Amino acid sequence: MAAQDIILRPVITEASMADMDDKKYVFDVAVTANKFQVRQAIEEIFGVKVARVNIMNVKPKQKRVGRYVGKTNKRRKAIVQLTADSKEIKIFENE
Repeated sequence: MAAQDIILRPVITEASMADMDDKKYVFDVAVTANKFQVRQAIEEIFGVKVARVNIMNVKPKQKRVGRYVGKTNKRRKAIVQLTADSKEIKIFENE
């Protein structure tokens, strides 16, 4: 699997933005990806050193539109901690 297929998108929330000061970044990753694959993909795409990776599965939520009931997609979320001497990841390029 290519690195771009493993890392889908960054997760931008208030909590994830606050963690960026500690060099922790949150990404949605492929459901089949493991910690080793996520580490390699982050290092390849962004050119940084990864200290550790935590992965969690996010269960689908039930949603309803009128009388129709469905579920959102399940997803997998990775929290990536960079080493102290590593450069920062620029999620917003215009900073």
